[in-house]
Amino acid sequence: MATPDRHSDHCIGNFIGGEIVQPPADAQLLDNIEPATGQVYGKLVDSSDGDLQAAVAAAEAALPHWRGLDPEERARYLERIAALIEDNLDALAEAESRDNGKPLALARSVDIPRAAANFRFFARAITQFASESHAMGERAINYTLRAPLGIVGCISPWNLPLYLFTWKIAPALAAGNCVIAKPSEVTPKTASMLAEICQKAGLPAGVLNILHGRGSGIGSALVAHPKIAAISFTGGTATGARIAAEAAPRFKKLSLELGGKNPTLVFADCDWEKTLDGVLRAAFANQGQICLCGSRIYVESSIYKDFKAALLQRVAKLRVGDPLTQVDQGALISAAHMEKVLNAITQAKEEGGQILCGGERLQVEGRCRNGYFVAPTLIEGLPIDCRTNQQEIFGPVATIQPFADEEEALQLANGTGYGLATSVWSQNLSRCHRLAGQLDFGIVWINCWMQRDLRTPFGGMKNSGVGREGGWEALRFFTEAKNVCIDYA
Repeated sequence: MATPDRHSDHCIGNFIGGEIVQPPADAQLLDNIEPATGQVYGKLVDSSDGDLQAAVAAAEAALPHWRGLDPEERARYLERIAALIEDNLDALAEAESRDNGKPLALARSVDIPRAAANFRFFARAITQFASESHAMGERAINYTLRAPLGIVGCISPWNLPLYLFTWKIAPALAAGNCVIAKPSEVTPKTASMLAEICQKAGLPAGVLNILHGRGSGIGSALVAHPKIAAISFTGGTATGARIAAEAAPRFKKLSLELGGKNPTLVFADCDWEKTLDGVLRAAFANQGQICLCGSRIYVESSIYKDFKAALLQRVAKLRVGDPLTQVDQGALISAAHMEKVLNAITQAKEEGGQILCGGERLQVEGRCRNGYFVAPTLIEGLPIDCRTNQQEIFGPVATIQPFADEEEALQLANGTGYGLATSVWSQNLSRCHRLAGQLDFGIVWINCWMQRDLRTPFGGMKNSGVGREGGWEALRFFTEAKNVCIDYA
């Protein structure tokens, strides 16, 4: 495949001040690789400090007008963006599938509709966002004003590119901030397409600026810039720690949605078919590349043997291949990530784990013969304190083991440094309610997984993050509270 140059339609430039800026002749370019083929199919700019300064200047110029608009006026822009995302669903879904390696059907049914829903939800939410008041009898009254922070930075990951990019941008814009956003450098395409959509929607120039490039370069510069008041980041825990160390001395507001090593608890009284389907999906959706995936499966010992056998039958039926075709599993995001996942499987074997299925790279015929495919893998026989059960793998790899009773299930579930999400599968609602209060996770799903209501707080405990996203939590994060006290005398 020919490698495109900076003047090609395939060279992705920044979005600054309402314009898509093609990189100059001396700009550094990065390869855009299609995971399913392993081939370079585009280029993108690796942004410089000059690009960041231009974006900050554009945001500063746009901020007075944007934050001065009535919420209803800002909402109308967001509604138009949502409608244009829906109008371009097919093109966006194909771009997401090629950029990320995920099945096209998944991008069409989940990623792109959710991106539109993010804009539409916060367009409506901001019109209902109200301040508090506290009367002090006949003496005085206090009320709370919430003002936008100013210029904020949004940094999103590669696993759900447009889905999570818009999850941050939409509430920030709705609240009256101007945004400088950085998508992952390995999945830049739909962020570039969003820039074109914002142009068509008439979003005022400079309100949203999109900078492409490496996290270690433009990402770090974005975090450190003195005029950026807050950082919302989704990604790995190690990167989140570095961002916190950089931002905290500057007293920036931080929202960090980080990694997970999520447990799935299956009790003997579960709904058998529903639970099997849910556990399979939780373990392997998006090739296991979702921070919410249930990668530690714990099954009550009385049903363990039968449940394991039934789960293995379902795993064997998963179709892995070209994500642009009718498959259940596509490619992993990159060659480096594929090697990381394969190394984790080797490590599991060294720790004494038994590979029940999968465990190897898959060769796919046709255009995907050089793609980054790993077979869905289920591993048995590993203790809670091994590295495989403690470290996030972020691939189609899950462990399975039995538990004797509710107490042991709780100890196993809480036995890592992560605390993002968990699911409990049981028809005993008293048990489910009891466990929900004892599980150290920001999200507890009962007899379901990945069932999301955008009004609810989203985020993790322990090493899984700081702060909450979603609903009022997001709008509170992107605004500054000010108390006003009026004395009646």
